[in-house]
Amino acid sequence: MRLHRSAKYSVIVSLAMTLAWAADLGYAAAELTVNLNPSADAMVSFDNGNNNYGGAGNLSVTASGGLQSLLRFDTWSAKAGFDATFGAGNWQVQGISLKLTAAAPNPSTWPFNKTLAAGQFSASWMQNDTWVEGAGTPNAPTTTGITYNDLSSYLGPGDQSLGGPFNYDGSTTGTATYSLTPASGLLDDVAAGTLVSLRLLAADSVINYVPNSRNNPTAAKWPVLSITVVPEPSSLVVLLAAGLLGLLAYACRRRRS
Repeated sequence: MRLHRSAKYSVIVSLAMTLAWAADLGYAAAELTVNLNPSADAMVSFDNGNNNYGGAGNLSVTASGGLQSLLRFDTWSAKAGFDATFGAGNWQVQGISLKLTAAAPNPSTWPFNKTLAAGQFSASWMQNDTWVEGAGTPNAPTTTGITYNDLSSYLGPGDQSLGGPFNYDGSTTGTATYSLTPASGLLDDVAAGTLVSLRLLAADSVINYVPNSRNNPTAAKWPVLSITVVPEPSSLVVLLAAGLLGLLAYACRRRRS
């Protein structure tokens, strides 16, 4: 069956309209990024294993003293935004990154009074999200909330590496963004809109890194988890195929009439 020139022109115009309609529905091949602040974060110390420091204004990752940091993010709002833009489940994660803002040493407060040192740290996704932030500070630690001594009970064989090691340049100000390897557990959490827990720890013998925590009074300095997604290719293909079939049928009816 051959289409008259005017019918062919009508199909081309209609197809362009279908593409524009798909774009209006959020199916265009564009990306969307959502930024999340932690719902909880805390540092723990090997040297003071029974103490909780969840209320401190800073996190810490050091080789000396064995300080580690935990961060938890609630991805429910991100999933809701992705579903609203692309359709429920019609998107896939393209990239995930963690932004940390460095803090200067505090001469009067352990452990933030140590000289910062460039080095490397690693990051992992934690399967267990039930740890408690706590309200302890370096000057007033508590035993309620996550501590170094009970950290091991929240770690398990299901935890997964998020890439790295990541480089810290020793800066006392400014932000650094670290691209995370999207482990399957992390992707599953984002797809379900559930909690995501991250663990940061030293990957060499020299690092002393003090990023700001969510308890810093300046919200702009809080950690940020950025999640970037794109629409599922199959969603766009199905939509355009259905639209094209309908337009061809319409063109054929116009030709017969």
